[in-house]
Amino acid sequence: MHAIGIDIGGTKIAGALVDEEGDILREARVPTPPTAQLIEDAVVAMVTDLAMGEAIEGVGVAAAGFIDAAQSTVYYAPNISWRNEPFQARLAARLHLPIVIDNDANAAGWAEFRFGAGRLVSDMVMLTIGTGVGGAIVTEDRLFRGGFGAGAELGHMRLVPDGHPCGCGQHGCLEQYGSGRALLRFANELADAGGIGQALADRRALTGELTGNDVADLIIAGDGGSLAALRQLGHGLGQGCASLGAILDPQLFVIGGGVAQAGELLLEPIRNAYLEHLPARGYHPEPEFRIAELVNNAGVVGAADLARVAARRTADSAQL
Repeated sequence: MHAIGIDIGGTKIAGALVDEEGDILREARVPTPPTAQLIEDAVVAMVTDLAMGEAIEGVGVAAAGFIDAAQSTVYYAPNISWRNEPFQARLAARLHLPIVIDNDANAAGWAEFRFGAGRLVSDMVMLTIGTGVGGAIVTEDRLFRGGFGAGAELGHMRLVPDGHPCGCGQHGCLEQYGSGRALLRFANELADAGGIGQALADRRALTGELTGNDVADLIIAGDGGSLAALRQLGHGLGQGCASLGAILDPQLFVIGGGVAQAGELLLEPIRNAYLEHLPARGYHPEPEFRIAELVNNAGVVGAADLARVAARRTADSAQL
């Protein structure tokens, strides 16, 4: 039997019919509608189309935001007007299928654990580096959600006391030093300083402002200023990983998201900063650092597999 994964983003909704090996058999995408009701309608229509002619074990929905421990209610979604939204019950009433709701970073992390970079370990941390920093924790083969379901918000771990203000209302969060937004801030600071940042300054003068694509192009070209900005980013992420390592002791850190396309250029400063800040260095096993493998498909694949896991757990409980 197959499962369906839905990944609701700020600009698009992606969906896929996924088999037990994590392979996508059928997929769909639509722009994200502007209201909660229209989003619900779009998800129902997408699931109905993807399920056509198939036996469906369950449907998993991934979205950015805080989800309760029962995987049913969205406490808060920053890109959608959901506040204490009982989305699981609404979808179940219309689709008559087992439904689970989960955080998008959890879904992506679970996909990497089951089918991607983390498939050979039992304990893993994933950091998703995009505009912000998302996170997922797998410990002893189980996805960590916390007592209220909103755990593993790793981007909002405090890295620098009284540091840069964060959108969460605090200061100095990892997200302000390890995200795509932080990379642009580092690049602009180097452009302001001239010298090694001259190519960044020239690109900014040409376009009016630096974008992520501008910095990525210069990184690929081997520009010293852009590579220095990337090393700053990696240093912040490595510091954060060292703190997480002291608490969670993972075998593996997986780095995903758009910035992870830099590959080893990003992993090297992460590893160096990790070792620099690792407690009991030399007496503590060192984890591996890998780039995520599933890229844009991680959300739908992970959501589908989480739905399958939940459906089978429910079926096993019913037999007891």
